[in-house]
Amino acid sequence: MPEKTRAVLFDLDGTLADTAPDLGYALNEQRRLHGLPPLTLEEIRPQASHGARGLLHLGFNITPQDETFAAMRDEYLKLYETHICLHTRLFPGMLELLENLENRGIHWGVVTNKPARFTLPLMEQLGLAQRAGCIISGDTTAHSKPHPEPMFAAASEIGAAPESCLYLGDAERDVEAAIAAGMRALIANYGYLSADDQPDNWGAHGRIDSPQDIISFLA
Repeated sequence: MPEKTRAVLFDLDGTLADTAPDLGYALNEQRRLHGLPPLTLEEIRPQASHGARGLLHLGFNITPQDETFAAMRDEYLKLYETHICLHTRLFPGMLELLENLENRGIHWGVVTNKPARFTLPLMEQLGLAQRAGCIISGDTTAHSKPHPEPMFAAASEIGAAPESCLYLGDAERDVEAAIAAGMRALIANYGYLSADDQPDNWGAHGRIDSPQDIISFLA
């Protein structure tokens, strides 16, 4: 029988919060500066979990190998930092889930590849920074997901054994990192999955359609 869940950990973009509107706003602002028309949110959303790399590839067809990439990334990140929580909201049902976990005495936290310069202000503006048992950003540890080091750091900070933690994410690297750390991994179907993703092949312990569905996995 699985060990009782002591903590639930969340990816941030596309799992805890719907950040795509603000990530997309910054991308479209950058496209406007470079004389390009805006992209639709439907085009942007599948890339929102892949950070600046995925968004810049979508918006400008460039990769880290292009000589313009570093400057374009810096420009994009400055635009995003200025508008980090204009339209970002928790996914429907997430606030109720967090309250449910807190009422049960189950700690929760965030493990994201988003750098701390964005993660911490965003969590503050969402009103969650003081409630989270841990906030592990992409630069908190030497390695980021899919490496398990951030997962171990989260378990240690929150005071739970990795095998008693449940992790919810919407990308293959989320599942890979959780499983490598000995955690149970769930996939958020409501997140930023793209048509190219194959979540059934990621080896997760389950998939959920809404945050509230996670309750059935707590036993």
